[in-house]
Amino acid sequence: MNSDRFVKDLCSVKFPNVFNPYFDRCERYDYYDAPAKRRTLLKGMLSAASNIEVDSIWIGRDLGYRGGRRTGLALTDDVNLSNHLNRWGLENDRITKGVAVPERTAAVIWSVLSQVSSPVFLWNVFPLHPHEPGNYFSNRAHNAKEREVGIELLSSLVQLLKPKRIVAIGNDADNAVKKLSHACEVYKVRHPSYGGQNIFLDQIRSVYKLNSSRLFE
Repeated sequence: MNSDRFVKDLCSVKFPNVFNPYFDRCERYDYYDAPAKRRTLLKGMLSAASNIEVDSIWIGRDLGYRGGRRTGLALTDDVNLSNHLNRWGLENDRITKGVAVPERTAAVIWSVLSQVSSPVFLWNVFPLHPHEPGNYFSNRAHNAKEREVGIELLSSLVQLLKPKRIVAIGNDADNAVKKLSHACEVYKVRHPSYGGQNIFLDQIRSVYKLNSSRLFE
């Protein structure tokens, strides 16, 4: 498995009511070459990460319509896209039209990541955007069939990057990681949504031994 093959496999995933940002183009917000740009960015990050010792992979649930649907990057919205690219030495033009759209979960994630210097790769159990039927700009939880494909891709990703540890963000991520056969240290943390922000911040502070005051700067 290499980064090119991984992205090719990812592009081939098709489900009803699922937007694949590495293959599909959003007619409302995407520039004409947005899928190609998202593929290039992901390949660049995978290549960079596979050539170093990755400290951890942080795993969320699935891409959201305000975040990963637009950027093609897990737990990353328009506002934090440049921060994500800078961590891997990448540059890119705008992928989507209009003003930068913020996502609350991404904002919390990146408020923490700004304090973590070790190499962290971001991913999701289901790495595409599942939405409600007929409503492209909505979020839904992935289903069992989608989860199966997501776990296969996650297994390939762990084999490719060989992280020292995994941070499972929320129950869905933790349950998915338990199905992996690869030996790796796993930390389960609370998802920052639905009132879990402070618990999430405390747990990440503990994992990375951060000063609590810095997380709120």
